[in-house]
Formats: sequence, C-alpha cells, structure tokens
Amino acid sequence: MNHVQTDPTLQYVTCPGASRTDAQTHRMAYWQWGDPANSRILICVHGLSRQGRDFDALAAALSENYQVICPDVVGRGHSDWLAEPAGYQVFAYASDMVVLLQHLRQQVGAASPMDIDWVGTSMGGLIGLALSTVPTEVTGARYRRLVLNDVGPRLRHEALVRIGDYLGQPLRFDTEQQAADYLWSISTGFGPHTPAQWLALSRPLLRPAPDGAGFVLHYDPAIAAPFKTMSADSAASGEAMLWQVYDALRCETLLLRGAESDLLDAETALAMTARGPKARLVAFDGVGHAPTLIAPDQIAVVKDFLLA
Repeated sequence: MNHVQTDPTLQYVTCPGASRTDAQTHRMAYWQWGDPANSRILICVHGLSRQGRDFDALAAALSENYQVICPDVVGRGHSDWLAEPAGYQVFAYASDMVVLLQHLRQQVGAASPMDIDWVGTSMGGLIGLALSTVPTEVTGARYRRLVLNDVGPRLRHEALVRIGDYLGQPLRFDTEQQAADYLWSISTGFGPHTPAQWLALSRPLLRPAPDGAGFVLHYDPAIAAPFKTMSADSAASGEAMLWQVYDALRCETLLLRGAESDLLDAETALAMTARGPKARLVAFDGVGHAPTLIAPDQIAVVKDFLLA
C-alpha cells in the first residue's frame, strides 16, 4: 500500500519588496508535502481569498509521487502582509514564486532547470500564466504540465463584481461554525460538500481575533484595494494580454471548469481548447466557481493528467 502523507510541514522563503515604493522584504509561507529531496515538484496555488491548505486532499493523494508545494500567497494564510497594498498584484505574486522556485531548485540540487507541474485555482492560474512569461534562466524551472482550474484569459466582469462585494469586509465570528456558515454563503459555487468537508476547508481560513474574542479571516483586508479598482475597460485590456500569454504556452494543459461557473464562461473555455496549448477541457456538473479538488472524481481527473 502506498504511503499517504496526512500532514504537511510549514516552510518560508524571504521575498523582495512587492512594489517600487516597498523596499521591505516579506516572508511567503508554503506547505510542503512529500519528500523534500524529491525533484519531481508540483506547485498548487490557491484563489484570491484562500490559502494553501485548500489543496490538502489533492496534495495528500499525490505526495507519494511528488514533492507538493502549496504556497500561502502573500497577504494570506501564514504569509506576511504587505506594507503597501499596491503590491497585491498578480505579477508581484509571480515574482514571489520565482524566489520559491529558485529555493526549491537549490534544495533538490538541480544543476539544470527543473521540470515542474502547476495547479492553479482562479488567481493561482493567473499567477501560473504570469510566471510562464519569466525566462527559464531566471526561474530555474519550466512547466511540464499545467492545470488551470476555472480560469482563463477572459474573466466575466459580473463575477469579479460579485467577488469584490465581499472581499475585504471587516468580519468577526463568535465560533468556527458561524464562520463556516458565512463562508458557505459566499462560496456555494464550490459545489456539494459534506459539513465535515466544509468545516475542514474553513478552519485554515480563520485566525483568533486580536483581542482573543472570536475569529477573523486569515487574509489582509487590503488585498481588496487593487482588486476593487478593476473596471470593465481594464479587464478587457488585460484579457488581450492574457490571450497572448496563453497562446505562447508550450506545455500540456488541462482546463477544469465548473459547469455553472460565472467567472469562466463556456465560450472562453472552448476557445482555450482550440488555440495556444489546446487545453484538454473537463467540466464538472453541479459546480460553479470553482471546483475545490476535494471530490474523488475531481482528484482523479487531475491525478490522471499529471501522472499519465
């Protein structure tokens, strides 16, 4: 029987300032599964207001095959908060991932650029696309296989508005269950979960309130500041750039979509199968934005793609 790792270890890398006006370094946390000497590396990166423990089920299922690395993107989870909210941008996050990849390459003793696999949910997929534009001689790594989870070059503005409505709200909860109930109210697109599954997903999103009374969410409310400045026009101009980045991909690509997603529409997903890396598309019924990769059928699709 294969050994399945049930608990990851928490590690950190130190990253440079995230904007021109921010000279202060920050620590990015990441969760490490599997053998830290394993040069077969899978990076799993979460969505906008989430954190690295979202991937526990997937990482446990793959930790026998990979060293699985699940970062807490800066401003989330156990990573530092930035002094300058302007640094909460996708290309700055990609810069942190370059530091992480260089660290991992040194850790495994790779003399030449590493082949890595990447699973990116929503924002994590956009970070993966941004990282693909950085030369291999800088990152020390290149994509072998890429999984984009309910994200593409065109993001529906209505969904961005929906997310912006709840992002960064100063909330406090008396109990974990109260927090889990609230998180479910803004996350029904994730699809069916048992109460136990949802509570397990929710716990890592909570921190004790500063005064010790109750709980608050794990992320810096300031991550909402750059996000809320996005307009329909800026989203359209970003779309053109993202299509260029997508079209330049040369790795095997799997595109996952919640069949009821309000962020990645069916037309965009279909276009992604016909251009650039010509992604293989798998849609999950009864799920919107975004599949959590906890259900056995979702894990199986990703595992089969990565291990084929």
